[in-house]
Amino acid sequence: MTRHAGVSEADLRPPHAAPGMRIGLLGGSFNPPHAAHRLISLNAMKRLGLDRVWWMVTPGNPLKDHRELAPLAERIARARDVSRHPKIEVTAFEAAIGTAYTAAALRHLRRRMPRVHFVWLMGADNLAGFHRWNEWETIFETVPVAVEDRPHWRHRALASPAAHRFARSRVPESYAAALPNLPTPAWAYLSGPLSKLSSTALRAQRRDR
Repeated sequence: MTRHAGVSEADLRPPHAAPGMRIGLLGGSFNPPHAAHRLISLNAMKRLGLDRVWWMVTPGNPLKDHRELAPLAERIARARDVSRHPKIEVTAFEAAIGTAYTAAALRHLRRRMPRVHFVWLMGADNLAGFHRWNEWETIFETVPVAVEDRPHWRHRALASPAAHRFARSRVPESYAAALPNLPTPAWAYLSGPLSKLSSTALRAQRRDR
């Protein structure tokens, strides 16, 4: 198991999940975590009928500059402070299996917990650039995907290469509650409360102080 300063062995393992559970996976650097992460999670729980949401705190997003990346232990602690919900669990198991790539992490979970119904959760801003992710098509083919609306991103998200590639696999929003149990590929675009918060903007505010 990979060692990270201040990170417990429990944090480096996936949380417990019983067969049949419906679990949303919200991955990211959480640098820092903020209220929009919590809003997305709560909306997904309600709309998708999820038993849990796991915040997967990555060791470092391969597409982002790591010079401002806070230590993993700090980001885990902050994520727990922000989540404040008994059904939101924070994990950093990606660091333990030695990957920063979502597709590899999802394969690990599917092998380890084949009878759990996982759903990948992400904001519309991520869907807009999803075609730049490593093995992005594999992600769609491994677990269902729920895309949550973000301010000013709906048009770009739904016009993205990923949305076009999997257009025939899109599930009407009215059927979103069935998404966790559907065969892949399957995805839905969810409307809901919007927050303009972003980790990038929060880091910029700290630099300007």
